[in-house]
Amino acid sequence: MNNGLRSGVGIRLFLLATFLILSVSAFAEPITLRQAVELALKHADGIAISAADEQHASASLRELNNSYIPQLNAGSGLGKSDGFPLSLEGSAPALFTVNAQSPLINLGLRQFIKAARAEVKVNAFYSKDQRNQVIQDVVLSYTELAKWQQRLAQLQQALATEQKTESAVGERVKEGVDSAVEESKARLSVARVRLRMAEASGSADVLREHLSALTGLPAASIDVNADSVPMMPLPDPDDNSPAKSGQESPSVQAAVEHARAQYLRVEGERRALWPSIDFAAQYANLATYNNYQKYYQPHSFQPNNATVGIDIHLPFLNIAQHARVREAEADARKAEKQADVSRNQVSEETLRLQRSVTHTSAARDVAQLEFEIAQQNVAAIDTRMNSGGANLHDLDLARTQANEKLIALQDVTFDLERTQVEYLRATGKLESWALGSN
Repeated sequence: MNNGLRSGVGIRLFLLATFLILSVSAFAEPITLRQAVELALKHADGIAISAADEQHASASLRELNNSYIPQLNAGSGLGKSDGFPLSLEGSAPALFTVNAQSPLINLGLRQFIKAARAEVKVNAFYSKDQRNQVIQDVVLSYTELAKWQQRLAQLQQALATEQKTESAVGERVKEGVDSAVEESKARLSVARVRLRMAEASGSADVLREHLSALTGLPAASIDVNADSVPMMPLPDPDDNSPAKSGQESPSVQAAVEHARAQYLRVEGERRALWPSIDFAAQYANLATYNNYQKYYQPHSFQPNNATVGIDIHLPFLNIAQHARVREAEADARKAEKQADVSRNQVSEETLRLQRSVTHTSAARDVAQLEFEIAQQNVAAIDTRMNSGGANLHDLDLARTQANEKLIALQDVTFDLERTQVEYLRATGKLESWALGSN
């Protein structure tokens, strides 16, 4: 009776677990590539970092622009005077003071503002490049996860077939038809499939975790749909994409704009040696206990005093500023050379990717034909088995070879997709391709 009770409870638990699994599977929908990309663009840390850099550059520009607005400082310079009222930190002792100051004519500041405006563009280009990097990361992770999921499903079928073969060989060994070596070979085939399954399962788990960090979705709920990946176009080997990418790449544009900003800073440092004019104003409420009436005419002393005017600066000797000019010139030359290097690297990389897509596409075609031949070989040996021209070991070997050819085809197909995605990014077409998917 106890055994029956335990059996009934076990059946109920099994049915409940099956119901929960089916329920989760029914409500869980595979995420499309476009959805994954859109979520990553909202959630990825790299996008948030780029946005913070853009805000920092914009704030620096506003800081320089607001320099023309007079800065007001109110305070007090309270102090007791013994004898002549000396100044406190450059100002006369006073009950209340207000100071205002701002540049009126400062040619160096104008150049620094232009440089800051250029740096805002630099950060905008970097943000665009980071956006493309996030999209590329999502697309490659998504397509690779699709590859491993497909392989895992195929390996599960292969495992069932190999286990049947292992059982059949075991029976043949018992009957004395095959040797124990053949049984060991059958077990080895099963072990190899399980090894492949462990590799596929582990790689899929890592990619789900990575996509979870990019999109913000729970890793356990991530399931991809390979059909949502749009067709990737093959490049035309005769177009001028490498030359265009060397000019239009966000990273190249950022480097060029940064070099321009550095030269604007050079001009700003040079013009800092030119005359400048500042607006200045001051109000002070003086106290009588600071002895002002003893040292100035008693009837001319008044507690409320104000001064408004301009400060004219004529730099005659400023060796430190000349050194800053030379320092800025060195930075500008370095930035210009870095822009040239970046332009050349992007052009060369785009050309390499263009040629690599063509080469990998040809390798994929070869792998496809090799897999088709391996499948035809399996079918031929299966037919020969029916007529006694082949045995179970021949069929098992042919199936193993077909599985290996299928894995090789999947690997080279993903290599082609990865190269195509990198080429789309290099030519500036990645975002429109990825967000145009269903």
